[in-house]
Amino acid sequence: MTAQAQGYAIHDTSKPTEFKLISYDLKTAEDNDVDIAIEYCGVCGSDVHTITAGWGPPILPCVVGHEVVGRVSRVGPKVTEFKVGDHVGVGAAVWSDGDCDQCTHDNEQYCPKKVFTYNARYENGDLATGGYADSIRVNDRFVFGIPEGMSGAEAAPLMCAGLTVYSPMVRNNVGPGSKVGIVGIGGLGHIAIQFAKALGAEVFAFTHSLKKKDDILAMGADHIIVTGGGEEFEKKHAFELDFLLTTVDSVDGLPLDKLIKCVNINGTIITVGIPAGGMLPPISAMSFLGNGCHLGSSLLGSKKEAVAMLQLAHEKGVKPWIQEIPMSRAAEAVNGVRDGSVRYRYVLKNDIPPRA
Repeated sequence: MTAQAQGYAIHDTSKPTEFKLISYDLKTAEDNDVDIAIEYCGVCGSDVHTITAGWGPPILPCVVGHEVVGRVSRVGPKVTEFKVGDHVGVGAAVWSDGDCDQCTHDNEQYCPKKVFTYNARYENGDLATGGYADSIRVNDRFVFGIPEGMSGAEAAPLMCAGLTVYSPMVRNNVGPGSKVGIVGIGGLGHIAIQFAKALGAEVFAFTHSLKKKDDILAMGADHIIVTGGGEEFEKKHAFELDFLLTTVDSVDGLPLDKLIKCVNINGTIITVGIPAGGMLPPISAMSFLGNGCHLGSSLLGSKKEAVAMLQLAHEKGVKPWIQEIPMSRAAEAVNGVRDGSVRYRYVLKNDIPPRA
């Protein structure tokens, strides 16, 4: 079955704030698909990198957005988990083959055939379209039920930003007794602080200056470490952390060589921020000899982790700090993300006029 949606699309990456409302076909319906009437969509740095061609030329016109929350409007004949009217969310992926080793071991986000939520095509050539829109069609494996009573606007950033920081924490055994560092207190970092605290860790927030001090403490951080201004923080905090998560998506001013020294023997550093161009700061192999630490990355999270994350957020009161604006003003949100003025996550409320 073919159905149409309306969404705000970018047609020219040299004009990344010129959103135009267009109509388009949703993907061909399959038995395990869920249609969602979108109510909210968070604005992610990934959206900005895509529409500015920071990660390469996108498929144009491009409807971005992968922090989607809404109500189920239709389910395929093989969908058993959801029904029409359910409150659900969708993150940064919408399909996987379901059969590979990754999919059968709760790692479906690493499926070699996975389809991202937007700027991607299905095997049959259908275009995947995102959440700056009035509807979306998704395989049920990538639809997450939202706990009763959770705000849709606040749930939206958890679909990508929340899951992106939660997954590497639980996979690296963050919990009571852990000392966890969070680098970059922005759209991802402010949620990471809250999840690290909710998991029982002692939290160290790494920030370039004390400009956000009051906010960082309100988020729940136990310590603030200033990385700018010539501070030799790596000496004071040498070998202190069990786990360090860097969320920054710019290599400018990221002191990776110093951050490494703050991790304990065989500790782990995970980076989830992807700068334009995809490159990390230059780093010498010699930098790892002082503590034998591990440097790696992480992609999204599994559905199993998403369900646990949402439940933990509901129980512990983890809430993204959001600025809600109408979807028709998406350009303002993009500009706020680009200039760093957002505090700390924009959420677009769908105001697309209903189709006649």
